[in-house]
Amino acid sequence: MRYYLTLLAALLLAQAGWACTNFLVGKKASADGSVFITYNADSYGMYGRLIYLPRQTHPEGTMRKIYDGDTNHYYGEIPEAPETYAVMGYINEYQLSIMETTFGGRHELVDTLGKIDYVSLMRLALQRAKTAREAISVMTSLVETYGYASEGETFSIADPDEVWIMEMVGRGSEERGANWVAVRIPDDCIAAHANHSRIHRFSQYPKGDVLHSKDVIGYARRKGWFSGKDADFDFSAAYAPADFGAIRYCEARVWSFYNRFVDGMERYLDYADGHHIGTAEPMPLYMKPKRPLTRQDMMDGMRDHYEGTPFDVLQDCGMGPGEMPYRPTPLEFTYDGKKYFNERPISTQQTADTYIAQLRSWLPDMVGGILWYGQDDPNMVSYIPVYCQNTTVPDCFDPAGADAAHFSWNSAFWVCNWVANMVYPRYNLLFPVLREQRDAIDRALAAAQDTLEAHALSLYAEAPDAALALLDTYTEQNAAAMLEAWRELGERLIVEFNDMTVKPRDAEGYYEMTPDGLPVAPRRPGYSESYRRKIVEEAGSRYLIPGQD
Repeated sequence: MRYYLTLLAALLLAQAGWACTNFLVGKKASADGSVFITYNADSYGMYGRLIYLPRQTHPEGTMRKIYDGDTNHYYGEIPEAPETYAVMGYINEYQLSIMETTFGGRHELVDTLGKIDYVSLMRLALQRAKTAREAISVMTSLVETYGYASEGETFSIADPDEVWIMEMVGRGSEERGANWVAVRIPDDCIAAHANHSRIHRFSQYPKGDVLHSKDVIGYARRKGWFSGKDADFDFSAAYAPADFGAIRYCEARVWSFYNRFVDGMERYLDYADGHHIGTAEPMPLYMKPKRPLTRQDMMDGMRDHYEGTPFDVLQDCGMGPGEMPYRPTPLEFTYDGKKYFNERPISTQQTADTYIAQLRSWLPDMVGGILWYGQDDPNMVSYIPVYCQNTTVPDCFDPAGADAAHFSWNSAFWVCNWVANMVYPRYNLLFPVLREQRDAIDRALAAAQDTLEAHALSLYAEAPDAALALLDTYTEQNAAAMLEAWRELGERLIVEFNDMTVKPRDAEGYYEMTPDGLPVAPRRPGYSESYRRKIVEEAGSRYLIPGQD
């Protein structure tokens, strides 16, 4: 039964598609010295909520129950740590942040007897570690002792001084532990991962920047997955052999992030298109950007749809009459006996929640660590700052009575999804309105940040509790204001764009009225010029009005 449940979870994960995306930025690669890591948590049907775990002490003998973070399946118990640190989402009170993407790898390496899944592993490390290196030690020690119950994962692990990528796969059910390798991203570089293993020949990196399980090469040799010199060992090739989906659905997202900030990415197009596996040059694990990156760059990157690249989805009728830069799922479909695929950009409709961790070494942890957070597709929401030592979750980010099966007007997840699902099919008309609202909130929060943090720091020296209360209140008020703004946005969209028309508005934003006090007749924009062309090209003269030359 245990094997069946674990196999079922693996199959459900595979069916969910190629899920999440992470970006990583070293402190010398950012404009202000911040370390950044990001996370679009993508999964079909998953409900986004912000989870808070308070700091606690535990008597000797206390046991921790482990439930799978995706399926809620109960794995068993492990001893609790004497002290655990406070965790808000995927950042802890010491500005340590851990995020992930699943790459799967060889399915036979899933340990069906393991006790710790990847979500639990992240939370345990955040509760027990203060630095990235310490987190790697905690995570690898836990799976060595209790077994690793998930498929292959790539973890982004960062503190205010260092950024690491760690990749981990199990060792099957016959051997406890995991095969893993971790590489430190240089301070002046950026990196990304998106559901495919990205660590190849790790002997090329400085020894001090690489950690790995002692048998990571020997295990692959015994299985027949590698036979060369140790220096040539390729972790990705051995434990997660590439196929078309791994490259086109996953590595193309990494390419698109690099393409924004690194010159010469045309060199890797043959690799990212998925048609040249084994012959094209893989992208490096990390690169130096052509300019320092800002938090706005992180937001823009998370909202990317391959615009202006060879993978741009606005090039065929799949965009629909609303010129939508999204494609319906699943990623693959069959027509007339042949298989086809949809592009899978970074920004996607199935995002449950989105995170940008900003870590700043020159500030006290209280204000130095921020989780910029939103629920639903990052292109469709504003990011709200949640400080790493906040002690309360805004009501709208985890309201009572709301979940994946129950709508609530008090849930940011559901209200934001309600608005987004109005926008998607009429994207070219409605998205500009949403973007105006989204960007206005983003700008207002950015403008207020320095003043808010200066106030918190001035309080901190004399009254730390008052400073923490200020940050809690600030986050709650901003989240509540965002929720109200999105409710009003949804109401505006249904009124202004009802029945595929557009009610005209005057320069002050009021609907235009006739002298008799009624709204003027709405505009009927119909199809865009590009979509009219596609209809005529496909239908020929079927819809041609007679009598025209």
